[in-house]
Amino acid sequence: MQYWLFKTEPDAFSIDDLAAMPEQTEHWDGIRNYQARNFLRDQVKLGDQVFIYHSSCTDVGIVGLAKVVKEGYPDHSQFNPESKYYDPKSNPDNPRWYMVDVKLQQKFAKLLPLSAIKSDPEITELGLVKKGHRLSIMPVNEQEAIRLLARLTNQA
Repeated sequence: MQYWLFKTEPDAFSIDDLAAMPEQTEHWDGIRNYQARNFLRDQVKLGDQVFIYHSSCTDVGIVGLAKVVKEGYPDHSQFNPESKYYDPKSNPDNPRWYMVDVKLQQKFAKLLPLSAIKSDPEITELGLVKKGHRLSIMPVNEQEAIRLLARLTNQA
């Protein structure tokens, strides 16, 4: 099992939106960065744990935990001209963009803010704390994932 951090803008799709989905499960679509796409297509696997991170909002940070319930498959929105994620250069025979399905595991009582993550001396490899790392999908090494989980479950 691996750990990942998936960023989402809560005004587009929040942890509460995931919680409201049937079976608290939804596809994670709209990724339009090749490195993040490669993670979804090649490395994110069934059963992997996903930290859900709210970004581009007032309170940025980790808000919940999900589990990958379906491995990478072509993102259907790339073929839909009505979708904001439409890609006219993508071909169904050789799709450009991929997505996975995630199921909510836990919504944390309190957000773990980016400032707390950055100030934690045991979190040094996570892309969030490195300058210039802005991917919407990023791996989390096991030691740092355990540290984040401990911080999230021990919040007052």
